[in-house]
Amino acid sequence: MKNTPSCVRGQSFQPETKRSPAGLQRRDVLRAGTAASVLGMAPHAIADQLTTTGKAKSVLFVFLTGGISHHDSFDMKPEAPDDIRGEFQPIATKTPGLQVCEHLPLLAQRTNTYALHRAMATGSSGHEPACHMLLTGRLDLPTGFTLNDVPNAKEWPSIPAVITYAMQNRQHRLPPAAILPEPSVNEAARFRPGQYAGQLGSKWEAWHIDIAAKCPLGNGACPDCFRFDGSKFEHAASSVFEMPTLTLPEGGKQRFGRRVDLLDFMQEQRNDLAFAANQFDQQRQQAFALLTDPHTNHAFNVERADPELVERYGKNKFGLSCLMGKNLIEAGVRYVQVNLGKNSSWDTHADNFRNLKQNLLPPFDKCISALLDDMSSSGLLDETLLIVAGEFGRTPKINKNAGRDHWGPCNTMMFAGAGVRGGNIVGATDHLGAQPTEDTQYPENFSALIYDTLGIPRDATWVDMEGRPHAIYRGRPIAGLA
Repeated sequence: MKNTPSCVRGQSFQPETKRSPAGLQRRDVLRAGTAASVLGMAPHAIADQLTTTGKAKSVLFVFLTGGISHHDSFDMKPEAPDDIRGEFQPIATKTPGLQVCEHLPLLAQRTNTYALHRAMATGSSGHEPACHMLLTGRLDLPTGFTLNDVPNAKEWPSIPAVITYAMQNRQHRLPPAAILPEPSVNEAARFRPGQYAGQLGSKWEAWHIDIAAKCPLGNGACPDCFRFDGSKFEHAASSVFEMPTLTLPEGGKQRFGRRVDLLDFMQEQRNDLAFAANQFDQQRQQAFALLTDPHTNHAFNVERADPELVERYGKNKFGLSCLMGKNLIEAGVRYVQVNLGKNSSWDTHADNFRNLKQNLLPPFDKCISALLDDMSSSGLLDETLLIVAGEFGRTPKINKNAGRDHWGPCNTMMFAGAGVRGGNIVGATDHLGAQPTEDTQYPENFSALIYDTLGIPRDATWVDMEGRPHAIYRGRPIAGLA
């Protein structure tokens, strides 16, 4: 009998509970929405009220675009039938009683630094709605939601866009939120929804750093890219990234200073155009930061970093993207999303075990382990929440192509830092890894954890382009990780 998801592609499922899927009562949402003025809490008001949860002050989210198989990584079912448990064997870890996949030997020795939540439910088994749900932090799809024109102004705003809105007036030269090294797209180069500002408006767009060297397919850790069917594929560029020019213009600082004066004069002439002036100022400050801040230059220059450091992370798009993300956090960006591969990279419908073993798990194991080591040794892990996850899991039953298909009902997420207790396992799935059996969490809880870590007030709101307020928190932060 064919094993099919509890929801068909592109459709949402609703939890059995009569409460909100995020565990938040309707009256809580209403209370949050009315706590501010009729137009919602202004961005500067949110920024003025930012709090600090312990020592945490930043979030680094590593997004496994396409959906990693939880059965073949962090929630293995060795006692399940052959057509579910698969080819890989579990191995012991540094944490007694906790096992992970045999092809994650480095992460197996570091379980004392991270926790696993095994009952995350995105709400759809289709890439597009699942990405929109996870990346915006809400299960409900907006009125008029469409995949015909992505991105569009009808989408809910992404988590980094909301963060940009909430923190816009914080005194820092760098933007509060960034996404790198490229957007999540499919093999037809179509964008996945949920990545942009949507109804919040382009004024509050996060910092999208699209610098991955262009490769027609580019699955996996370029330049070691691959095709799922095993056919030969060569990386289509001479480098991993196409780096922006980060040097001062000809004439050095003196000429640059004169250009700054000219920009000041031009801005003074546009004081009556508030929106344009704000946009201009934001772009100018970002440009200044790129040109003059040595920390920012260092953050991008990963291909020329110390060879020993590069070797630890892996001289590929997985490793260097994680290194770049860490560098940007160190430079002062409060939220960084690192897209590990284009959308299809973890979408193992065919040859799941060969592709995971040869092309995906080794560079993943290496770069995340290096990231944990560096953040821990530098103290950055104390004040930064690290999250690693895809938009959903994979089907329990192995398909006829030795692959696993999309599975929205459950997924495993990794959490580290910011007070997370290493070796901790939260949530559980049944004996087939098909359904959550304990402490199910949803995108609303995922986004609430991020906002809470960054100190955004629980009653904060964002205002759409029609002037309507919306509660930023739609659920309670994931509990039990500490």
